Amino acid sequence: MTRLSTKIVFLVVALSTAAAGLSFADSASAHDADFGARGAEGKSGLTVEQMLTYAIQARAEYQLIIEKYGSIRPFTNIVAAEQRHIEWVTELLDEYGYSLPKDTAHMYVVLPEDLESSFETGVQAEIDNIAMYASFLREDLPDDVQDLFERLKGASENHLRAFRNNLNRYN
Repeated sequence: MTRLSTKIVFLVVALSTAAAGLSFADSASAHDADFGARGAEGKSGLTVEQMLTYAIQARAEYQLIIEKYGSIRPFTNIVAAEQRHIEWVTELLDEYGYSLPKDTAHMYVVLPEDLESSFETGVQAEIDNIAMYASFLREDLPDDVQDLFERLKGASENHLRAFRNNLNRYN
């Protein structure tokens, strides 16, 4: 596998891991599943394709929360943003000759017990995503991949502020 192909595989896995901060049935199953930002945590040598895969898994948790609790901001806004992020990732995957991995995120997410817990889940998910993107950005990446991770990290920072602002209403 060429160095660029290896980095692309790393990117796909990384993007898929973005949802790792989401609630899981139990932490062992989430860790064993190698899912989300926590799935990428501490791993080195991921390919770009792997990184990209980790980065596309964030949407399912927020969709589940909306299904249960209704169209509540910031969840609705962030689901729309996550769709845009998937489109960005898909463009890069296409450019590098990879197909979009199957979205299996729904198998790993668990509905938080109430709306306050949902905001707490969102806070932790975005903290984990920011850490994941920061670790990816320390790698030697093609410019377009680096640019994507910088944009995704910035988006997660915005999402984190939104979740914290909403969570503060409970305190």
